[in-house]
Amino acid sequence: MTQATQVHAPGTQTTAATFTSLICKECGAEYEPKASHVCEFCFGPLELGYDYDALRRHVTRESISAGPNSIWRYRPFLPVATDSPIDVGTGMTPLVRSHRLARRLGLKKLYIKNDAVNMPTLSFKDRVVSVALTRAKELGFTTVSCASTGNLANSTAAIAAHAGLDCCVFIPADLEAGKVLGTLIYSPTVIAVQGNYDQVNRLCCEVANTHGWGFVNINLRPYYSEGSKTLGYEVAEQLGWQLPDHIVAPLASGSLFTKIYKGFQEFIKVGLVDEKNVRFSGAQADGCSPIAAAFREGRDFVMPVKPNTIAKSIAIGNPADGIYALDVARKTGGNIESVCDAEIIEGMKLLAETEGIFTETAGGTTIAVLKKLVESGKIDPEESTVVYITGNGLKTQEAVHGYIGEPLTIEPKLDSFERALDRSRTLDRLEWQQVLV
Repeated sequence: MTQATQVHAPGTQTTAATFTSLICKECGAEYEPKASHVCEFCFGPLELGYDYDALRRHVTRESISAGPNSIWRYRPFLPVATDSPIDVGTGMTPLVRSHRLARRLGLKKLYIKNDAVNMPTLSFKDRVVSVALTRAKELGFTTVSCASTGNLANSTAAIAAHAGLDCCVFIPADLEAGKVLGTLIYSPTVIAVQGNYDQVNRLCCEVANTHGWGFVNINLRPYYSEGSKTLGYEVAEQLGWQLPDHIVAPLASGSLFTKIYKGFQEFIKVGLVDEKNVRFSGAQADGCSPIAAAFREGRDFVMPVKPNTIAKSIAIGNPADGIYALDVARKTGGNIESVCDAEIIEGMKLLAETEGIFTETAGGTTIAVLKKLVESGKIDPEESTVVYITGNGLKTQEAVHGYIGEPLTIEPKLDSFERALDRSRTLDRLEWQQVLV
């Protein structure tokens, strides 16, 4: 693989670019928008700043609607300079009005934002990677990489292949087979590390400093994380340029959660939607719930944990944006809850059998937490609630193996079929009796 130098790419900046600088979230220090993610003064995280006056003058609902049917309809709100970003059809996933799940839970207005069908790799990570790799090319990188629990590796490998970039991804060695296969198919270099995600991430920080590659969730993290804002933009647009009352989303690093919030606030700031307080609630697995524990105990800091859960895609024991997720949940009047592995499996089954959506373990976590919040009275049945499903269940089939029954095997005869059908109906009646009890 070739080693890239970090080039500011003179000449790529266009008058259409509205991002202005990198700004420290802690001390407010400003930097040029290069490949950097940590403040030199206080070591706080960096995020993008924008010219909101220019956005207010030039961006309208009509100009957005006239854009491509992808995340790039919101290009003025994203940190890229080119007029030709990497567009593989990512975004504008369905916002499904739930009826059967809503009735099961006792909710009047429930919507499912379904990124389980996102392009090209069936998770929300396609959004963040499309933005990160577009910016990586602008900055002169020719090799891109990531530390991943699976979905990010899939997206980075696929979109790098499309963009003609060399790719090397790092994953924990115990990752689900579907996610490993879903990365290898694109022919990147895949490094399986004998350790959890946090150990993988620490190694990647060393590699980034040594080899000068563009790591989407390390030195390119400020650009990468901005892609999650499009999940906020799309919901607002799909609801008829209105904001919901309540959202429920999974929490891993906390970045997705905070960026959906930022997306809503930006649309308010430039006048695309009316100002409104949207309650933000987050979902974690009991086996890796450092943010939920901090919320429950009233702490303003997050204590790292060692992950032990089937929800591997959100199993980040030391979440980089955990304290910011806490702040969003608290100031909006939301909640952060966790659920056990058994509840996660039930959440996956519940969404599938009511709405026909097969989600991975992160989605099962989110549905289980949604159910828990409703049952504890923390979601008003009259609220318009959006639940975010961020990945596809085909990637984590191991999680439900043994919990969803087996096919009825019969002889090729009518009487064999009738006997099997009777057995099936008897089992269904017994299951319903258990539910009622």
